[in-house]
Amino acid sequence: MNCMLSMTIRSLLLVLLLSSTALSQKEDLYKSIHKRDAASWRVAMEIWELAEPGYQETRSAALLSGMLEEAGFKIQKPVAQIPTAFTATAGSGKPVIGILGEYDALPGLAQQATPQRDPRPGNGYGHGCGHHLFGVASASAAIAIAEQIREGQITGTVRFYGCPAEEGGSAKVFMVQAGLFEDCDVVLHWHPGSTNSAGDRSTLARIAVKFRFHGTSAHAAGAPEQGRSALDAVALTNHAAELLREHTPDKTRIHHVITYGGDAPNVVPNFAEVYYYIRHPSSDVVGELYPRLERCAEGAALATGTRLEIHHQGGIKEILPNNVLSQVSLANLKQLNDLEYSRADIRFATRLGESLPRPQPLDSIKQVLTFSGGTGMGSTDVGDVSWVVPTAGFSTACWVPGTPGHSWQAVACGAQPIARKGMNLAARVIAANAWDLYTQPERVAAAREELQQKLTGRAYQSLMLPGQKPPLDYRDAPR
Repeated sequence: MNCMLSMTIRSLLLVLLLSSTALSQKEDLYKSIHKRDAASWRVAMEIWELAEPGYQETRSAALLSGMLEEAGFKIQKPVAQIPTAFTATAGSGKPVIGILGEYDALPGLAQQATPQRDPRPGNGYGHGCGHHLFGVASASAAIAIAEQIREGQITGTVRFYGCPAEEGGSAKVFMVQAGLFEDCDVVLHWHPGSTNSAGDRSTLARIAVKFRFHGTSAHAAGAPEQGRSALDAVALTNHAAELLREHTPDKTRIHHVITYGGDAPNVVPNFAEVYYYIRHPSSDVVGELYPRLERCAEGAALATGTRLEIHHQGGIKEILPNNVLSQVSLANLKQLNDLEYSRADIRFATRLGESLPRPQPLDSIKQVLTFSGGTGMGSTDVGDVSWVVPTAGFSTACWVPGTPGHSWQAVACGAQPIARKGMNLAARVIAANAWDLYTQPERVAAAREELQQKLTGRAYQSLMLPGQKPPLDYRDAPR
C-alpha cells in the first residue's frame, strides 16, 4: 500500500512539474508579446492610417514582412502571382504550423478615431474588419514562437502567411492553388470582433462576379431611340436577381452594388457595371445557383440590346471546422482573457454606443462565447485553406460590444486602446495554441484525422474557374 501511495505521489509530482514547466514556457511567449506591444501597436496604427485596398496593400505588406524579417524570418515574396502576398518562415522540420495574417481595408468606411461619424480624408477606405490588427497580432505570435524554437524549447517550423485581399479578392485560394500550404500540418488564425468567441462554426461559401454591359450612347431626350442603355441592362439584371431570390434554398444570400451607372442623365449610358456576391452554407449549392444568376445578366443584355462582359472575381469555400483545434483555442482564450475597460474606454464606448443599432453590455468583454456547430453568416477565403489543412480560429473583442463589422464604428474602435488590448490577447492565444500543438503531437495527428474523416467521399474542388488568375484590379474604378 505504501509503495502504491508513493508511486501515486511521484506521479502527481511529475504532472505538477510538467504543468509548471509548461506554464513557465508559455509565460515566456506572453512576455515576448508584451515586450513588443508598443512596437506592434505602432505598426497596426500605420496600417490603419494607410487603409490600403485589396491587392494594393504594398506598404502594409512591407511593414509586416519587415517586422518578421527583422526578427530573423526568411521572407519569400511575392508568392502565388500576387505582389502583396508573402510568406515568412522560421525554424525547421516538423510540425509546420502556419499562422494567417491579413491587412486589406474596405471601401466607403474612411473614419477618424472618434465615437461619432467623421470620415477621414484620403482614399475613402477604412479598416472596418480590423485587418490592421489581424496581421500584426499574428506576426507578433509567430515571432514569439520563433524565439522559443531558437532557444530549443520547442522544435518545428512556424510560417506566417501574408494574405492580402480577403475582402472579396480570394487571395488565399490562389495561395492554396500555388501549393503554399502543402507541407503545413496545422493552420491557425483569428479575427477581431465585438466579442470573444471560439468553436467549430462554419461560414458561407461565396462566388463574386462583375457584370459589365456595353451599349450605345445617345441624347436621352433628342434621340433616345438611337441609344442602348447599359444602365437599363443593370436594372434588369437586378430585377431578375430579386425574383430569383424567391426560388433559392434557405440561407442563400444574393447582394450587389452598382459600381458604375453613367455620368449624366441626358446621356444614354454606354457602359455600366454591377458587382454581385452569391452565398450559401454549401459551396455545392453556390455552384448550382451561380449559373442562374449569370442567366439573369444574359437575359438583361438580350432584352436591352447591349453586350455583356463577365468578370469572375473568384469563389471561396465554406470553412470545414476542426473541433480538435477549436477546443485548443477555446481553452486558451478562456484562460487568457483578461480584457478590461479603463474609464477612458468606457467613456468612448458609451458615446459610440449611442450610434449602434444593438448595443451590448460593456462587461460582455469578460465572457467567451462557445460555438458548437452551425454557420456564421459571413464568408472568408480561410475556407479553402481549411479544406487542405486542419484549420481553426477565434475572435477577440477589439470593438465596443454590439459593433457590427464593416461599419465606421468598427474603424473608429480599431484605433482605440480597446483594440490594442484585444490584439494583444489574440497574439497570446495564437502563441499558446501553437505551443500546445508543438508540444502535443497527438493533437496535430487527431486534427489531421478529423479533417480526413470530413473529406471522406468529397475532394477539395475550388470554386474558381480553371486557370483563373488573381483579380488584382478588382478594387480599381470600372471602365
